[in-house]
Amino acid sequence: MSSASHVPAPPSELNARISKVAGAVFVAFLTVGFVSCSWLLLSGKVELLPANLTRQAALEGDVTHKIAKQLSKAAVPEYAADLERAGSWLVLHDTGPRVRPGCAGWLFLTDEMRINRHARANAERKAAVVRDVQQRLAKRGITLLVAVVPDKSRIASAQLCDLTRPAQLQDRAVVWVDGLNKAGVATLDLAPSLQPLGADAYLRTDTHWSETGAAAAAKAVATRVNTLGISATPQKAFEARVQDPARRPGDLVRLAGLEWLPVSWQPTAESVAATLISEQASEAQDGGDNLDDLFGDDNLPNVALIGTSFSRNSNFAGFLQQALGAPIGNFGKDGGEFSGGANGYFSNPAFKQTPPKLIVWEIPERDLQTPYVEPIELQ
Repeated sequence: MSSASHVPAPPSELNARISKVAGAVFVAFLTVGFVSCSWLLLSGKVELLPANLTRQAALEGDVTHKIAKQLSKAAVPEYAADLERAGSWLVLHDTGPRVRPGCAGWLFLTDEMRINRHARANAERKAAVVRDVQQRLAKRGITLLVAVVPDKSRIASAQLCDLTRPAQLQDRAVVWVDGLNKAGVATLDLAPSLQPLGADAYLRTDTHWSETGAAAAAKAVATRVNTLGISATPQKAFEARVQDPARRPGDLVRLAGLEWLPVSWQPTAESVAATLISEQASEAQDGGDNLDDLFGDDNLPNVALIGTSFSRNSNFAGFLQQALGAPIGNFGKDGGEFSGGANGYFSNPAFKQTPPKLIVWEIPERDLQTPYVEPIELQ
């Protein structure tokens, strides 16, 4: 047998020319991208080391991942990423690494279905933190109620279609909630209140609950508050008015990198009739005599809500006020995850100067088993 058959055929003259052009373009692109990232790095806008650096974060690559994420916001990489995301979506119907498409029109957050390293240890660590916070608050006469928000992929599981939710995640919220309740920390799993609603409890292109789900969750929290023997004050009446339906941009469309495309090219838009919840005017507000109450501490809410963007979406705080029959202080933080909202509130003068009687701490299920990287500081 001749060995000549194993020798690759030489490229044609056309292929040789094209390869040189492609190589030059590739090198030019890398050079421009390097300059763009270097400019951002030298501008001082990139945080090289977090304020609270932990050994676990350094060993597991969290530090370099955060730096890479910041550098990806440079002009050239960001523009190139936008083009790649648009092409992948329009040609392959691909939504990228952070978002997964379920049934027609439904999007899900990848984080909800991820198996975290050291999941059990992370969950136990966070449970210990919650117990410590509860004990510290109790010494100040403050009651803590923890409310765990179930994953969208758990409640709207009928809309997963080809997606698979790992079986290891089935009991993570139940086990975590049960452990805290046995330790004397009032903890509420909102899954039983949302499961009867199914897909109606969540938005189709958003990671958050719908107003239907938020209202059901608020009623469940208010019912649990009543069992704690706490009366929310000052008692007020609230009215709700449903507004005209309007397009609601989904955060999962943004996370998929598709929000900059024309609306007709994006995943099918969602229309929502939002509810406007407002406090009804009282006699004091209409000119009554009780001005001391109106402008004094007696008129301040004795319930504070801390947590994540779930507390700030779909009128959850408004529905909770309506269910409690009293205004609340909403200190939820977008992107707050496990610690952000708590730290934001505990460092707020409102907590130090006018402490509440009750704190409702809303925590998403998907954050229970992630690493504890931002220590909660409660003096």
